[in-house]
Amino acid sequence: MRARITYFVLAAVLVVYFVLVGSRGVMLIRHGTAVTVVFGVAVLVLPLIGVWFLWQTTVFARRADRLAAELDAEGGLPVDELVRTPSGRIDRASADAVFAKRRAEAEESPEDWRCWFRLAIAYHDARDTPRARKAMQRAIALHDGRQVRA
Repeated sequence: MRARITYFVLAAVLVVYFVLVGSRGVMLIRHGTAVTVVFGVAVLVLPLIGVWFLWQTTVFARRADRLAAELDAEGGLPVDELVRTPSGRIDRASADAVFAKRRAEAEESPEDWRCWFRLAIAYHDARDTPRARKAMQRAIALHDGRQVRA
């Protein structure tokens, strides 16, 4: 729940930032000289890219949450079997061991979105965010019946 609140607060801050930057871009364009118009257009591009990125991230998070809810309803969410340090951080060796097990499951059943979802969690626990995201994208695509590249 705390992660959702943080996400929405940061998204709201970003939207305010996009509005402020966008208004500066419009002000530059209204100034009317060639240089300010070019700068104004360039400044407007940044919030557009930011809005696109925020939208893509939100859609991804909602789809991943939908898969998590479905897997939870089936009783298939991975059990937390990770060893933690006294401070609460995940032990690297423990994460690597769980990752190896999850990777083997995904290799055995490459068309099962559930295996890819659990692999994404294992990647995340091993602090490999880019691969976790790719594995989750694959799980979402498999769940939705879309074509997945090998």
